[in-house]
Amino acid sequence: MNKIEVWLKEIGWQDHEIEIASADASFRQYYRLNKAGKTSILMDSSLEKDSLPPFIDVTNRLLVAGVKAPAILEQNVEEGFLIIEDFGNTHYLNILDEDNYQVLYLKAMQEIVKMQEADASALPLYDNAFLHFEMGLMQEWFLQKYLDMSLDGETEQMLTSALDTISDVVLSQPQDLFVHRDYHSRNIMLTPKEEIGVIDYQDAMSGAVTYDLVSLLKDCYIEYDSKAIERLALQFRDLKKLDVDDATFIRWFDFMGLQRHIKVLGVFSRLYLRDGKDGYLQDIPLTLKYVVETAEKYEETQELSKLLGSIRLP
Repeated sequence: MNKIEVWLKEIGWQDHEIEIASADASFRQYYRLNKAGKTSILMDSSLEKDSLPPFIDVTNRLLVAGVKAPAILEQNVEEGFLIIEDFGNTHYLNILDEDNYQVLYLKAMQEIVKMQEADASALPLYDNAFLHFEMGLMQEWFLQKYLDMSLDGETEQMLTSALDTISDVVLSQPQDLFVHRDYHSRNIMLTPKEEIGVIDYQDAMSGAVTYDLVSLLKDCYIEYDSKAIERLALQFRDLKKLDVDDATFIRWFDFMGLQRHIKVLGVFSRLYLRDGKDGYLQDIPLTLKYVVETAEKYEETQELSKLLGSIRLP
């Protein structure tokens, strides 16, 4: 905190009150600065300084596309500090319910359409190798390290075949679009002006059309009726004016969801085992449910569904 206070004094912000705003799944900390009722957010990335240049770059890409990303007010890349616009405390997760989720999801889908207009050139590619790297986190961190499972040769072969099919379907849909990569209810905010504010996008990549849609509609922290979610997914297709039939688009959506949720099982386990963050363990059951139920729908992934469906969580 001393370095923060020194920097605030250097830039003339020393008369702001400071309070903790939040922390996230990485090693970033957020503080709210308050002066006479006017607030802003100080992002402390001093333990992850390398994440700041991508954050600044992606912020500018989103702002140019008309997306409500937080404006950067002050920056100290050398120390790992930014002061950014404050969107308040209202995350989608705070307000979503059975009565409003379809309206709120439609607004958030419209924001995805805008995000996908952002410049994705020179962003890392969501290619076949990276899709498989992410899915490999499940076997290493969830099955082997968290559940202490060992897989025989036949099961490993089945897993390889299923993951190959998943990546093939993901790569068969429109590509080279801006992908937020974590567009869910904890990273979508409703500002005091009731605009959608988008945060935590510094890991953006160039990838498939359904990635952020799946992150939104099949959120690892909250669940709604699967048929209603499919209807919303098809609304997104229509917003994008994609010339593709219902079954094909839902297949794209489902297999993108499989890729993401398989990865997340590994990520949540790793956050617990490696980083000592046990809060994400409570979100594994829903994530696992998404994978089991979706994989069961398709012949190519039914054996994967049986394997994961047989798991009894600790």
